[in-house]
Amino acid sequence: MSRLPAAQRREQLLDTAAKLFAKRGYSGTTTSEIAKSAGVTEPIIYRHFHSKRDMFIALIKRTSETTLQLWGHELETAPDPAERLRRLFGANPMVANKGKGLYRVIVQATTEVDDPKIQQALAEHVQTLLEFLVREIEHAQEQHKVPTRFSAELLAWALIHMGLGYGVLSAMGVQRHGIDGRGVHIRDMLAELMLGPREPHGKG
Repeated sequence: MSRLPAAQRREQLLDTAAKLFAKRGYSGTTTSEIAKSAGVTEPIIYRHFHSKRDMFIALIKRTSETTLQLWGHELETAPDPAERLRRLFGANPMVANKGKGLYRVIVQATTEVDDPKIQQALAEHVQTLLEFLVREIEHAQEQHKVPTRFSAELLAWALIHMGLGYGVLSAMGVQRHGIDGRGVHIRDMLAELMLGPREPHGKG
């Protein structure tokens, strides 16, 4: 058993737990199995986490951080609020390579776990994403890029609902969902509904 710095060991344990949760489900995974798969003894886990539930809540929090990092990376070169939103429409963490595994674990767990503390952590996760989206939409509304007929909060909820639905269908393996026979994608439809048609290049 190699000795890792505490922070690195904690991340390794979370990575291992996420893989096992995805394979066996939250209820079907034990801390003993996580320890064995990580190549450590079970007491090592309890140096970093109080329980399996504590590990899962840490995974949820890490998913929030991963999502905000993904969005931040996508937006850093966007020239204006409208383009920032267009990029967000296509940056669904549930299907992005870095985030989809974590989100599938979370969605799977919600169908088998009825735990108030886990539910609270999930609610906080969604609230974090909601607040980020509300800020982006409000800024676009202030710049007259998005109509104010509907509140930024309601529009942000629409994005979250679409992202979750799209991600679940992707996880189910549904082919060509969210796209019509002409090849128009649902994210393009939503972008046009919120922002209007994209202007041709060279016209401002």
